[in-house]
Amino acid sequence: MKVEYINPFIESTYDLFSTMLSSKAIRGDVGLAKPDANPRDIMALIGLSGMARGMVALAFPVDTALNMVNRLLGTQIRIIDDTVSDAIAEMVNIVAGGAKAKIRTDMEKPIDLSLPTVVRGNNYNVDYPSGSVWLEVPFNSDLGSFTLRVTFEMEK
Repeated sequence: MKVEYINPFIESTYDLFSTMLSSKAIRGDVGLAKPDANPRDIMALIGLSGMARGMVALAFPVDTALNMVNRLLGTQIRIIDDTVSDAIAEMVNIVAGGAKAKIRTDMEKPIDLSLPTVVRGNNYNVDYPSGSVWLEVPFNSDLGSFTLRVTFEMEK
């Protein structure tokens, strides 16, 4: 995966925070995701297919997820429930969809997005396909810290 492909996902994360959450996300250093790194308490994943094949993931501690969902919905939810999972799924959809629009140039085939999947709890592993390279971007915000992970390749 080329490092420059991560920029549309970073920009889309910034857009999500500024337009939907009235907040500012501050990016840390881009690096390779470590397979044994703790994926956090709640993770939303969405697949890419078509001209770009891969996956995008947002991983949050519970407090960050609740802060973001409460800001987005104007609520005071205190536990992770279906509403929170649905909102987190929509956030990864927004990030992936925004990046899809930024990546698309003169492609013959569009980039398609799968339905988002949300995994929650503190005792799970996310096993990536062997040989895949995931770029990881840590973020901080007034709503808490979180991580963006991306892997994909462009069809030749």
